[in-house]
Amino acid sequence: MFLQPSKRRFLKACAAGSIALALAACGEQNTTTSFHGSDISGSGLGADLNMTDHTGQTRTMADFNGKALLVFFGFTHCPDVCPTAMAQLAQTMQVLGEDAKNVQVAMISVDPERDTPERLAQYVKAFHPDFIGLTGTPEQLKQTAGSFRAFYGKVEQGDGNYSMDHSASFYLFDKEGNARVLIRPDTGPQQIADDIQALL
Repeated sequence: MFLQPSKRRFLKACAAGSIALALAACGEQNTTTSFHGSDISGSGLGADLNMTDHTGQTRTMADFNGKALLVFFGFTHCPDVCPTAMAQLAQTMQVLGEDAKNVQVAMISVDPERDTPERLAQYVKAFHPDFIGLTGTPEQLKQTAGSFRAFYGKVEQGDGNYSMDHSASFYLFDKEGNARVLIRPDTGPQQIADDIQALL
């Protein structure tokens, strides 16, 4: 098909523009932040967070805008994994130094039956004065955990007591509330701090 010179110039300009956009996109990908954890940018995880903090205030993701947010699922009766993780995050705050003021650590309880706001407050403050605990109704927990794609389940112990199985990874959000990094529970405080500082 014969094209008039003006149309050929127009199509060449469009093609050149498309190539330029493609190269720009490649350049953006090459300059993206490299994390120690898994990059979950664009996943939308955690968007439906809706729990009650240890002061009785309802919290959604919007309440944490302006700070990097680090979320962990746990419960106060946890014998080992949870206190280890909380101590790890407390060490991370020490590594961050002055930058720690721009970070919020929140533990979401997977045991709302026993983890009252008062009990959570006592628990999280034992690790760091700025940590917060989040609890709520079973329905709130189901919605929030589903938003994080986090697993939890009750494990009966046969003596009338129970424990909880749950996801143990850390979820890191940027200051706009976007999920950015999924961090393995065995990651060291310095590496966690590195990922946080990349978002500050």
